[in-house]
Amino acid sequence: MPPPESTPGGEHVFNVTAAQRALSDEQSGRTRRYLVSMAIRTACVIAAIFVPGWPRWVLIAGAVVLPYLAVVVANAGRENDEPGELGVAPAPLASLPSAGASVITGVVHDPLRGPAQ
Repeated sequence: MPPPESTPGGEHVFNVTAAQRALSDEQSGRTRRYLVSMAIRTACVIAAIFVPGWPRWVLIAGAVVLPYLAVVVANAGRENDEPGELGVAPAPLASLPSAGASVITGVVHDPLRGPAQ
Protein backbone atom coordinates (compact mmCIF):
# COMPACT_ATOMS: atom_id res chain seq x y z
CA MET A 1 0.00 0.00 0.00
CA PRO A 2 1.39 3.42 -0.84
CA PRO A 3 2.34 5.70 2.03
CA PRO A 4 -0.36 8.04 3.30
CA GLU A 5 -0.52 11.54 1.93
CA SER A 6 -0.05 14.49 4.25
CA THR A 7 -2.39 17.44 4.60
CA PRO A 8 -1.16 20.99 5.21
CA GLY A 9 -1.90 20.48 8.92
CA GLY A 10 0.42 17.43 9.00
CA GLU A 11 -2.36 14.85 9.34
CA HIS A 12 -2.03 11.58 7.42
CA VAL A 13 -4.79 10.80 4.94
CA PHE A 14 -5.11 7.30 3.47
CA ASN A 15 -6.44 6.91 -0.05
CA VAL A 16 -9.04 4.12 -0.14
CA THR A 17 -8.76 3.67 -3.91
CA ALA A 18 -5.13 2.60 -3.48
CA ALA A 19 -6.07 -0.30 -1.19
CA GLN A 20 -5.67 -3.92 -2.24
CA ARG A 21 -8.59 -6.20 -2.99
CA ALA A 22 -10.54 -7.62 -0.07
CA LEU A 23 -8.93 -10.68 1.49
CA SER A 24 -12.04 -12.79 0.82
CA ASP A 25 -11.99 -11.89 -2.91
CA GLU A 26 -8.29 -12.66 -3.15
CA GLN A 27 -8.68 -16.01 -1.34
CA SER A 28 -11.61 -17.09 -3.51
CA GLY A 29 -9.52 -16.40 -6.64
CA ARG A 30 -6.64 -18.49 -5.25
CA THR A 31 -9.04 -21.32 -4.35
CA ARG A 32 -10.53 -21.25 -7.85
CA ARG A 33 -7.07 -21.48 -9.48
CA TYR A 34 -6.13 -24.40 -7.22
CA LEU A 35 -9.35 -26.30 -7.99
CA VAL A 36 -8.88 -25.83 -11.75
CA SER A 37 -5.34 -27.22 -11.48
CA MET A 38 -6.56 -30.22 -9.48
CA ALA A 39 -9.34 -30.86 -12.00
CA ILE A 40 -6.72 -30.93 -14.79
CA ARG A 41 -4.61 -33.32 -12.69
CA THR A 42 -7.59 -35.62 -12.17
CA ALA A 43 -8.24 -35.61 -15.92
CA CYS A 44 -4.56 -36.51 -16.51
CA VAL A 45 -4.77 -39.48 -14.10
CA ILE A 46 -8.00 -40.78 -15.65
CA ALA A 47 -6.72 -40.30 -19.21
CA ALA A 48 -3.42 -42.05 -18.35
CA ILE A 49 -5.44 -45.19 -17.56
CA PHE A 50 -7.04 -45.31 -20.99
CA VAL A 51 -4.48 -43.73 -23.37
CA PRO A 52 -1.75 -46.10 -24.67
CA GLY A 53 1.80 -45.29 -25.81
CA TRP A 54 3.93 -42.21 -25.21
CA PRO A 55 0.99 -39.85 -24.44
CA ARG A 56 0.40 -41.94 -21.29
CA TRP A 57 3.83 -40.88 -19.96
CA VAL A 58 3.08 -37.22 -20.69
CA LEU A 59 -0.20 -37.53 -18.78
CA ILE A 60 1.54 -39.26 -15.84
CA ALA A 61 4.21 -36.53 -15.77
CA GLY A 62 1.44 -33.91 -15.75
CA ALA A 63 -0.31 -35.71 -12.89
CA VAL A 64 2.94 -35.73 -10.89
CA VAL A 65 3.99 -32.11 -11.58
CA LEU A 66 0.60 -30.37 -11.38
CA PRO A 67 0.13 -30.64 -7.57
CA TYR A 68 3.39 -28.79 -6.97
CA LEU A 69 2.52 -26.11 -9.52
CA ALA A 70 -1.01 -25.77 -8.13
CA VAL A 71 0.29 -25.16 -4.60
CA VAL A 72 2.91 -22.66 -5.79
CA VAL A 73 0.35 -20.74 -7.85
CA ALA A 74 -2.26 -20.83 -5.07
CA ASN A 75 0.23 -19.58 -2.48
CA ALA A 76 1.37 -16.68 -4.65
CA GLY A 77 -0.73 -14.46 -2.45
CA ARG A 78 -1.15 -10.82 -1.62
CA GLU A 79 2.41 -9.70 -2.30
CA ASN A 80 1.62 -9.91 -6.04
CA ASP A 81 -1.70 -8.11 -5.67
CA GLU A 82 -1.01 -4.60 -6.92
CA PRO A 83 -3.40 -1.71 -6.31
CA GLY A 84 -5.16 -0.45 -9.40
CA GLU A 85 -5.15 2.97 -10.97
CA LEU A 86 -6.43 5.63 -8.63
CA GLY A 87 -8.97 6.98 -11.11
CA VAL A 88 -10.56 9.34 -8.59
CA ALA A 89 -9.69 13.01 -8.71
CA PRO A 90 -10.15 14.99 -5.53
CA ALA A 91 -13.15 17.32 -5.67
CA PRO A 92 -12.33 21.01 -5.60
CA LEU A 93 -13.13 22.69 -2.31
CA ALA A 94 -15.92 25.25 -2.60
CA SER A 95 -15.91 28.31 -0.40
CA LEU A 96 -18.97 29.58 1.42
CA PRO A 97 -20.57 32.75 0.06
CA SER A 98 -19.84 35.93 1.96
CA ALA A 99 -22.56 37.33 4.21
CA GLY A 100 -22.66 40.69 2.44
CA ALA A 101 -25.86 42.49 1.37
CA SER A 102 -27.97 39.35 0.93
CA VAL A 103 -28.91 38.86 4.60
CA ILE A 104 -32.59 38.16 5.18
CA THR A 105 -34.10 39.40 8.42
CA GLY A 106 -37.37 38.23 9.87
CA VAL A 107 -39.16 36.51 12.70
CA VAL A 108 -39.44 32.76 13.08
CA HIS A 109 -42.89 31.49 14.05
CA ASP A 110 -43.04 28.01 15.56
CA PRO A 111 -46.65 26.79 15.79
CA LEU A 112 -45.86 24.73 18.92
CA ARG A 113 -44.02 27.46 20.86
CA GLY A 114 -45.36 30.67 19.48
CA PRO A 115 -43.30 33.55 18.03
CA ALA A 116 -39.54 33.53 18.61
CA GLN A 117 -38.12 35.99 21.12
